[in-house]
Amino acid sequence: MISQRQEDNLALYRKYRPKSFNEVTGQDVVVNALKSAVEAGNPAHAYVFSGARGVGKTTLARLFAKALGVSDKDIYELDAASNNSVEDIRDLRDSVVALPFESKYKVYILDEAHMLSKSAFNALLKTLEEPPSYCIFILATTEPEKLPDTIRSRAQVHTFKSPSKTEIALLVKNVAEKEGYKLGEGADDLIATLADGSFRDGLTHLQKVISVATDKTILTDDVERITGAPRGELLNDILHGISRGDIQSALKAVNSLYADGSNIALSLELLLERARAVLLLRHGGEQEENVLSDQFGKDDFTELKVLARDHTSRLKSDTLYALLEAQEKIRSASIKTLPLELAIIRTIEE
Repeated sequence: MISQRQEDNLALYRKYRPKSFNEVTGQDVVVNALKSAVEAGNPAHAYVFSGARGVGKTTLARLFAKALGVSDKDIYELDAASNNSVEDIRDLRDSVVALPFESKYKVYILDEAHMLSKSAFNALLKTLEEPPSYCIFILATTEPEKLPDTIRSRAQVHTFKSPSKTEIALLVKNVAEKEGYKLGEGADDLIATLADGSFRDGLTHLQKVISVATDKTILTDDVERITGAPRGELLNDILHGISRGDIQSALKAVNSLYADGSNIALSLELLLERARAVLLLRHGGEQEENVLSDQFGKDDFTELKVLARDHTSRLKSDTLYALLEAQEKIRSASIKTLPLELAIIRTIEE
């Protein structure tokens, strides 16, 4: 049992880990299927939980075991990334024959299951073919395509969807409030963007911000400063430069991002979001404006609306195509700013 003091010292993603099916966000299809298995009393002997990192695969595996009435003594977790040899799986196979300590079932959770060696998979397959009636295996993986077909065909496969930015933003906002902090306009959205589709990463970024914050109200500027995210005004300067056809001012803003030490790949991702918002504001209706207004701080959103209303602007659909192509090339570029610089030059010159 974790004491209150120990809980206070936990990482936020552990402290606010869902404690029941009802607290799980964004995985309704998987949760409902597992609930039905619990209610019917007929769980499968093997499951594959696949999905991106930090979406709750291992957490839901534990909740499923608990819902089946399995005690901590009868839940076994194995990190397949570091225990991936045939000997490790043989040890597991030998332990399977022992009856549960105090539960109806024994649950084995294999995290990063795709990391098992070929010989380890073969050893595991023998167990999955004829498992004891009291054993349940849950294989969690970010790369299900690396699991042999013979393994997947003997398991019930559930695919976890990555949370939307809105879902992550709501989570970090709620957790911040529980910790005694308030996230200002746009701060929750920026943290959600940094999270890159992972609840866990979102809370990790939030914890970093909270640990350094000097005020109980955390603004977007604070998140940018603490996390190294690009300054919003520089992204707006790039968009204004493109809009006016001013290559020099747009490239100057890119140089400033580099001088600040900002992550250029992340800068490009955020720039794409803003350019997309401009086009949606220009061509969409009131509904689009209402949705987008929640995704940006007040000042940034005002800037985007100004850009959207300028019908002489060079910021058009071709700009998005150029930025998307730059995004594909930026991770392998030896000069990190080059794909973005070329996209700016190309979209203005054309």
